[in-house]
Amino acid sequence: MDTNVVAAVESDTSSMMEQVQTIGLEWGVKIITFLLVLIIGMWIAKMIKGGVVKLMQKREVDPTLTSFLASLLHVALKAFVIIAALEKLNVKTASFIAIIGAAGLAIGLALQGSLANFAAGVLMIIFKPFKVGDVVDAGGSVGSVLEIGIFTTIMKSPDNKKIIVPNSQVTGGTITNINEFGTRRLDLVAGIGYDDDIDKARQVLNDIIAADPRVLKEPAPTIAVTELADSSVNFVVRPWVNAADYWGLHFDLTETIKKKFDEAGISIPYPQRDVHIYEHKEG
Repeated sequence: MDTNVVAAVESDTSSMMEQVQTIGLEWGVKIITFLLVLIIGMWIAKMIKGGVVKLMQKREVDPTLTSFLASLLHVALKAFVIIAALEKLNVKTASFIAIIGAAGLAIGLALQGSLANFAAGVLMIIFKPFKVGDVVDAGGSVGSVLEIGIFTTIMKSPDNKKIIVPNSQVTGGTITNINEFGTRRLDLVAGIGYDDDIDKARQVLNDIIAADPRVLKEPAPTIAVTELADSSVNFVVRPWVNAADYWGLHFDLTETIKKKFDEAGISIPYPQRDVHIYEHKEG
């Protein structure tokens, strides 16, 4: 083989090896940089998440909200780290970010209801209109609150049914916290006949209220004539009671009022209809 040809081949081979070494060194640096950014970035993201959790726990933020927000922050930081690391490999991340944004928009539109429930759940956890254990009337349901979640509120009905209410329905209407203040006023109506003695009836009602230890002394109970109805004189009976005793006292007082009125000879009017029959005689 010609000496010049051999020299040319050796020169090309040497040049190619130099290019390979240069490219290898360049990509080696890029890969090492990528790995360093990825590893260090993930470690920093984990540290930030831990710091946020400790801060929120120190300020006694609800554990459910703490866990969710910390996880959300961690995912966002991871995504940022991955994008930053890909930049070191000369990957064009602008299109990647645009695709993620478009996908996020599509998912957001598809999950409008879920996002509304999530936002409502966050607001409830922050502002705490009620807590676990409270009896509430919310979202069209009445029950004892078992769990306040990010998307739903779980309640137990008075007849022991599990009720799952979307948070957007809870915050979208009136929320009545039934036992927030620990005591409740019991409202009963007791009717007597127009021929009965009002003072005697009032005394009987006072004696019934005074005899029940579940009735609170303060605020003082109210017993008063509230209406002269079509067929009865109506008393309102309004004692105060601890929230836990409400229904027990309601049922017992209703029964006791009937029995004591019967013993005292006081009538309780009820709807009646007099039927008059006239006999028509043909002349």
